[in-house]
Amino acid sequence: MANIKSAKKRILVINKKTERNKAIKSKVKTYIKKVYAAVDAKDQEAAKTALNDAISEMSKATSKGVYHKSTTSRKISRMTKAVNAIQ
Repeated sequence: MANIKSAKKRILVINKKTERNKAIKSKVKTYIKKVYAAVDAKDQEAAKTALNDAISEMSKATSKGVYHKSTTSRKISRMTKAVNAIQ
């Protein structure tokens, strides 16, 4: 355990940020799962709706620094490709 006051504060701040990041990552993963579930069910309308929601949530997470922009771009690209492949 830290003895210095500033180190104690940093521990509290880091724990708070970690919890926030976990919540955001969990939310994004849920949206991604919804997209792929719709793709597996071959439901194009649901997939497009879920894709728009997922892109929105992922962009928010990226702007908050939870994900790197390249990671977000890669995942969005793969999801979009999967949705567009539905016939």
